[in-house]
Amino acid sequence: MTQLSDRVLNMATSATLAMAAKARELKAEGKDIIGLSLGEPDFNTPDFIKEAAIQAINENYNAYTPVDGYVELKDAIITKFKRDNQLSYERSQIVVSTGAKQALANIAAVILNEGDEVILPCPYWVSYSDIVKLNEGVPVEVKTSIDNDFKLTPQQLEAAITPKTKMIWYSSPCNPSGSVYSKEELRALADVLQNYPDIVVVSDEIYEHINFIGTHVSMAQFEDMYDRTVTVNGVSKAFAMTGWRIGYIGAPEKIARACNKMQGQVTSGANCIAQRAVITALNESPSRVQFMIDEFKQRRELILGLLNDIEGFKTNSPEGAFYVFPDISHYFGKTLKGYTIENATDFSLFLLEEAHVATVTGIAFGNPNCIRISYAASQEQIMEAIRRIKQAVS
Repeated sequence: MTQLSDRVLNMATSATLAMAAKARELKAEGKDIIGLSLGEPDFNTPDFIKEAAIQAINENYNAYTPVDGYVELKDAIITKFKRDNQLSYERSQIVVSTGAKQALANIAAVILNEGDEVILPCPYWVSYSDIVKLNEGVPVEVKTSIDNDFKLTPQQLEAAITPKTKMIWYSSPCNPSGSVYSKEELRALADVLQNYPDIVVVSDEIYEHINFIGTHVSMAQFEDMYDRTVTVNGVSKAFAMTGWRIGYIGAPEKIARACNKMQGQVTSGANCIAQRAVITALNESPSRVQFMIDEFKQRRELILGLLNDIEGFKTNSPEGAFYVFPDISHYFGKTLKGYTIENATDFSLFLLEEAHVATVTGIAFGNPNCIRISYAASQEQIMEAIRRIKQAVS
């Protein structure tokens, strides 16, 4: 019998993908499941991007791509960083990957050695911890509070740093909490890091444009942080291009070259047609996708109003992304319709079985008291889903 590696046996399955699979199974059995578990916009990719892909096919783009991306795409990324983030990068600092998730995996692989610590403010995106572990690093989880909008404080950062700290990873807007760090909040964290010049910051900005306060700040905008920050982004969320699988980084040249080297041995360059389409997407003004952001904001108001009407759901008002992350610890120790609720996983499974609504346990994001609810669904689906949840817990 083949023995699998300790590496894969010790790795957790992605909780978001596992819940989506469970929901699909129940749908196949004829159950009417409303899926609020996946972080996937329910819009179609805009036509102007699809037309660019069709043009690329007709122009016979079908050969291997450069490992770190087409030059024209790297130039579009450089333009985007300058226009949207006031960040200046050279081509040698840009690496295009098969989604932002591969970009994160590359970063961990080229920076971490066994035992190196990575600070993860909780809640964090579901794959951060296992990507770190896969590369022999040690995730250091720092708990944050819903009362502070799930944001890391300078005091918490200082307390988490040890001689083994190699990196800090965070997302803003945050998946799963929707929190957005202000310029002042990021500056306060940067001030702490001034005393630790070898710590690399990984700033995951994939939800950058899905932002309801109008201002997005990148850690690399601070002159004293630019040379030690890796800015991770992609087109999955803002452009509704999840399946196109294009992510990218702007990074110190040494890190970018290392990621290019790593990717060259693992996957090589990203899909040729998708890259050509993304050139068009990034060269256009972000205002071309503002209609999606406006709709997400309406849905946020809708879902918060409905959840606040359910006893035991404690919510804050997320400033970006398309998630709410309510604290549901009120239900722990209770029995609901024969289900004993001990933690967020029990509660999430209860909602799937009883209300036929798919959510994700907060345990997967480093927070055992919350569940993640995606509002990347129609307003009608949201209203019906929350009606079912309210009925299930009443």
